[in-house]
Amino acid sequence: MAKEFLSRRGIPYRERDVSRDPVALAEMQHRSGQIGVPVITIGNEVIVGFNAARLEQALAAAGGAPQPKRRRPPLGALVKDAPPAGPAGAYVGSVRASSIADQAALRPGDIIIAVGPYPVRGAQDLETALDKLAAQYRYTSLFVLRDGQRVELPLDFGSNAR
Repeated sequence: MAKEFLSRRGIPYRERDVSRDPVALAEMQHRSGQIGVPVITIGNEVIVGFNAARLEQALAAAGGAPQPKRRRPPLGALVKDAPPAGPAGAYVGSVRASSIADQAALRPGDIIIAVGPYPVRGAQDLETALDKLAAQYRYTSLFVLRDGQRVELPLDFGSNAR
């Protein structure tokens, strides 16, 4: 219901599955003090559960649709969850030439298992970790499995990251 409510009003949102994303779960618990879902934050307002009246009030107080956060530069790699039979991570399907991923020497077939201090168990973990680190740092490391070996790759978000 919450997604439908926001979509009908053209309000951008980011969905995070707290059952699969321990970082999102910890953030949700920290912000709301609860485990109930959905948890919707608009500005400093935290709304637990779907409550259309409170959502309308929070949106009005925030001046309508919230402004999107400044996004990090794109990684430049198509990734998906690694197959269940192998190690957990984000499987790299392709890398765009001259992208951040290309400059880091990421290759198709690599499985990203960590970004800086954050473990990566799938594509969503990768996005979450990149968003967090790009907001704070220009440089970090990608840790990948390549041909069965753990490899550290330098990742430079570029001058527009912060």
